[in-house]
Amino acid sequence: MTNSQASQTVATPFSYQPYVEKAGEEYMNDAHLEHFRKILNNWKAELMQEVDRTVHHMQDEAANFPDPNDRATQESEFSLELRTRDRERKLIKKIEEALEHIESGDYGYCETCGIEIGIRRLEARPTATQCIDCKTLDEIRERQMG
Repeated sequence: MTNSQASQTVATPFSYQPYVEKAGEEYMNDAHLEHFRKILNNWKAELMQEVDRTVHHMQDEAANFPDPNDRATQESEFSLELRTRDRERKLIKKIEEALEHIESGDYGYCETCGIEIGIRRLEARPTATQCIDCKTLDEIRERQMG
């Protein structure tokens, strides 16, 4: 990979350099916050590019097929794309909320119990708002209720 190719690589939440913690380092210091801000902003930019590609694809591919089967196939494909984009839209909203938490100083702490979520959990799921214990308890409750 050349230098120009390396600099053009888009970072997703799963293609980043893991944060190397230093001994005695304070949790969610400026370096941590910048690390996650970068991950979240890159992820959001990538999702926004996907949304733009979908819009252009749907505009380019929109055709009024005389054959009902062709029309049904196209409508099914568009429906699938729209559902995917709706999920991505919701994810973008979660990313924006995580970025707001970074700005307010609340990022990285469980919204249920207030303890540290943890660097590795946040690297795996940058939009996490609960520690693993609280999330597990919520999932158990959900299964029991529904």
